[in-house]
Amino acid sequence: MKRRVIVIGAGAAGLLAAGRAAEAGAQVLVLEKMEEAGKKILVSGQERCNLTNSAPLETFLQNYYPDGRFLRNAFARFFREELLALLAAYGVKTQTERGGRIFPASGRAVEVRDALLRYAITHGAEIRYRSPVQSLLIENGRIQGVRLPNAPVIAADAVILTTGGASWVSTGSTGDGYRMASEVGHTIVPLRPSLVPLKTAEKSYARLLQGVSLRNVRCRLLVRDAAGRERPLPPPYPLPDTGEMLFTHFGVSGPLVLSLSLGAVDALRTQREVWLSIDLKPGMTLEEVRARLQREFEAAPHKHLPALLAGWGPKRIGEVLATWSGIGNAREVHTLRAAERDALAALIKDWRWRITGHLPLEAGMVTAGGVALAEVDPRTLASRKIAGLYLAGEVLDIAADTGGYNLQAAFSTGYVAGENAAHATG
Repeated sequence: MKRRVIVIGAGAAGLLAAGRAAEAGAQVLVLEKMEEAGKKILVSGQERCNLTNSAPLETFLQNYYPDGRFLRNAFARFFREELLALLAAYGVKTQTERGGRIFPASGRAVEVRDALLRYAITHGAEIRYRSPVQSLLIENGRIQGVRLPNAPVIAADAVILTTGGASWVSTGSTGDGYRMASEVGHTIVPLRPSLVPLKTAEKSYARLLQGVSLRNVRCRLLVRDAAGRERPLPPPYPLPDTGEMLFTHFGVSGPLVLSLSLGAVDALRTQREVWLSIDLKPGMTLEEVRARLQREFEAAPHKHLPALLAGWGPKRIGEVLATWSGIGNAREVHTLRAAERDALAALIKDWRWRITGHLPLEAGMVTAGGVALAEVDPRTLASRKIAGLYLAGEVLDIAADTGGYNLQAAFSTGYVAGENAAHATG
């Protein structure tokens, strides 16, 4: 008799789990509470779906928090090459773009979702929409099935929990899996947003700079404890030496800030002060910045500072730096003292914004936290608490940087969970 496997959630992890379990011979039922599958896939990568990345495995593993090593076994079984081959078999061509990001060549996320649906359905998986799961049914430490609201129990030999995170609520990721896992004894590491814009104390300046994008800058986080001791905060994910950021009406965003944001989110819970330091000219030393300012002051002594700084970046940056430095917009640069010029150079190399908060969990691209990794077998994605229960995707306490890493983790863990749920005995 075929093993009966229920997959809760038809997202990236769920579709791979369903397809692989059915391919391996199980009788598979997917229960999806939304009216269609893969809604988060459809909006990922600005609706282009950044599937994965071309980075080497060891680099890949460094882009996960808190511990990418948990994924090593899953990636050994199903990684980028297997994913791309599967998609190609169902008609999806792919291309590699800047930063190693891999997308469908068509630029249409729906092609990826539809290919994964065909994979699952072709192998016999049944998908029921508008079917939210109320709870997991456990007896003597073993999964027995699931209960739906106002519906009979659906029995199963194995259940795979692939409900996603608690961000992007409109796609159906509302944190149901955390509740269900907690109810059967799993530890849930506190949920918080990752890849999320940050709020700053300097609201008036942020509003002045709203929409301004900076390229080729360097960003880092600094924290100051109650004793006034300051130290740099290591980023949760490896950062490029330089990159892009964006000012918003409430603070800062853009690729560099999003990659740093989980560090800021966690630091705000424990540290007295958190600062974002922006180096506007990372290719120059402080002395080189001072020298360039001096040369430009001498070449155009009657210019006002904002006009002179126009050559250093977007126009509004020069205007804000002039005010921020205390020099102001009205003075001609020949009136500046050496100390003022030096302070301006220091500001260009270390422009500090006080981080006071972040947008809510629902606004994060990814949910950090989730089912504690120590309670899940990395070889099989089986629960160490409940026999017959498997967990995959964002419901686990693992989050990644942008660039295709999050989806690859979902695909890989879903595939491995599906394979083992179909083959498990006892």
